[in-house]
Amino acid sequence: MDTARLNSYITLSPFKVGCLVTLAAALLFSSFGQQKPDVLETLDNRLTDTMFRWRGVVKPVQPIVIVDIDEKSLRAIGQWPWPRNTVAKMIRNLGAGGAKVIGLDIVFAETDRTSPKNFVDELRQLLPAQLPPEALAALKAKESLDHDLALGKALAATPSVLGYVFQTQDDGLKNQTDMPFPSGATRLVPSNLRYGDISLLRAYRAITNVAAVAQGQSEGFFNVFPDASGTVRKVPLFMMMDGIPYPSLALEILRIGLGAQEATIQVSRQGQTNPRDILGVAVGSTFIPTDEKGQITINFRGPGQTYAYLSAADILAGKNLDRVQGKFVLIGTSAAGLLDLRATPFSNIYPGVEVHANIIDNILSHDPFTHDIFTEIGITYALLLVGGLGLSALLAYATPLLGGLGGLLLVAGTLVGNYFFFFSHGQLVGLSYPLLTILAIFLVVTLFNYFFEGQKKRFISSAFGHYVSPQIVHQLMEHPERLSLQGEQKTLTVLFSDIQGFTSLSEKMTSEELGRFMNEYLTAMSNIVLEYKGTVDKFIGDAVMAIWGAPLEDGDHAANCVRAAFRMMARLETLRADWQKRELPGVNIRIGINTGIMSVGNFGSDQRFDYTVMGDSVNLASRLEGANKTYGTNIVISEYTKAALGKGFYCRMLDMVRVKGKDVPVLIYEPLCEGEPAPEVRQATESFTKALEHYANRGFQEATEIVQALNTTAPSQLYGLYLDRLAHFAVSPPPEDWDGVFTFTTK
Repeated sequence: MDTARLNSYITLSPFKVGCLVTLAAALLFSSFGQQKPDVLETLDNRLTDTMFRWRGVVKPVQPIVIVDIDEKSLRAIGQWPWPRNTVAKMIRNLGAGGAKVIGLDIVFAETDRTSPKNFVDELRQLLPAQLPPEALAALKAKESLDHDLALGKALAATPSVLGYVFQTQDDGLKNQTDMPFPSGATRLVPSNLRYGDISLLRAYRAITNVAAVAQGQSEGFFNVFPDASGTVRKVPLFMMMDGIPYPSLALEILRIGLGAQEATIQVSRQGQTNPRDILGVAVGSTFIPTDEKGQITINFRGPGQTYAYLSAADILAGKNLDRVQGKFVLIGTSAAGLLDLRATPFSNIYPGVEVHANIIDNILSHDPFTHDIFTEIGITYALLLVGGLGLSALLAYATPLLGGLGGLLLVAGTLVGNYFFFFSHGQLVGLSYPLLTILAIFLVVTLFNYFFEGQKKRFISSAFGHYVSPQIVHQLMEHPERLSLQGEQKTLTVLFSDIQGFTSLSEKMTSEELGRFMNEYLTAMSNIVLEYKGTVDKFIGDAVMAIWGAPLEDGDHAANCVRAAFRMMARLETLRADWQKRELPGVNIRIGINTGIMSVGNFGSDQRFDYTVMGDSVNLASRLEGANKTYGTNIVISEYTKAALGKGFYCRMLDMVRVKGKDVPVLIYEPLCEGEPAPEVRQATESFTKALEHYANRGFQEATEIVQALNTTAPSQLYGLYLDRLAHFAVSPPPEDWDGVFTFTTK
């Protein structure tokens, strides 16, 4: 992999990827407008179903009772439909029990074939004498012989609402005589609008009750329209047929029960295009919020049988009539064979009549669900920006475990917040889109980390694994942003080491022996560099170049470099002993160290990766390595490295020199140990330092006496060097402008 590609990976960070996903999601959401895609609507509905189950059953408090044509009633009375005089008896019993209003979730669209009047003509043929036509007509008109009429009169005598059903598709069977006749008036607000201006659901024709039965106080349709999943969530309070709005069964039951004479449809005043959206419906002083099509969103109290149920068989037998006193009574069926079962958020098998009970309960309790699209849009954008960017930062800068936990907490927090702040307060807010976005951010950033960040880490491991310590490689892999591949100016410490007399050494070995020897030596030296947090820059024949303080920061880079130099000399002693046993030549090494500002980064071509350092400070370290030959030392450091070491190392000043190619002199030192030196070492060093002071101040005689004494006690090349200089100056003193600097004329 070339450096340009690596730089692109570092530039395209996981956080930026997460931000891009968030921005794309926000732009896509803005394109939806106020109409969400069906798939999001379905997901929102599923989340709402889950919240219903979290909440559980809410005990109804409104006076609502359901008279159920259940299995028990079918066994007692017989199969449905029952003779309508039987239904009439049930209505009369409920009226006698004091029901506030009776609503029938049933339509009697056909005449009752069991009415005795239907058999009068056949019975007349069996009579010994023929009845006159007048007597025959009077017989047919008797209520006891016309079950439809009996039911109609029973309904007329009680506060009752009959149900009917709308056919929404054009089936070609429309009959203008089949018209429902609700008893209440309907108004529009604003009053200057026409019925055709509002966006109610449309119907083609009505399937109504036969005229003899349709004697109740009012009528209402009981259509429900499940969503795409077959679940009932909304029910229209009004529907439009032939330009006229008709109320639902639940709304008419409520209106009559409240004693209201009319219902008002509140229409939005915004916009001039038809049809206009509906805000809600008012019955008396009760306002019912709806969606733009006049549908109430039901706040279901629980699964089936949540409301009080009375068996129709018991009502017919005159039992439990005290339980209908002052109640809204709905007549329907829960028997499976009668097929009036629906799917709701709580259950897939739910009596249809209980849907209407929930609607009445919601309106009386003022807690049907509402949905404000603008609230949803605002919360969605807030979650996209705050949640999306926050999760991106967490996934980018935290550990995978914390990132995963953060994602789970964000999803859980969104769901819990939606439940407590909105659902529990009767407001539906669809949050499937921000949740999907959070999931997308999690997956995309995780995959980015897996493929691209993993590739970057493998590149770093490959590029630096043989040159820096495993600890530094691990840090680089965990924090690749700390790796700069562009040249930058940094204060670093650089080390050069070289084998003394390598040319003559190589001439004594075959190429195979020399290869094995160098591999052994360079492996040992490079391991020490890595051990002390350095980076092996390169091998130049027998020379080793290493840097400290890059690619990762190291506040103690000078000290670590000198420690490595000490360790390299100690390791060399061990190697020499082993080589001697193997009859290999012994070697000596020279080390030069300098600390200063230098350029570090990728120097070379885009195709070849060469992470190195350049600059005058690097060149000085190389010159100091060669200076060891002059002073008979193994390690030479500059005054800049000594200053960076602080007081933790004990050093001996060697000279003030001007290396080849440089004009500015520099003090050079030999590091002797870390910590306190031995007393004799300290004494000799202090004496030599005093001799150098005399030397720099042209006190050559005093300097000579001190150096001669030191050389007598412990002869060394260093002392010999200065004795030669002092002897020369005794014969040929330096010029008056001499500054005490020794200038190297060779490398």
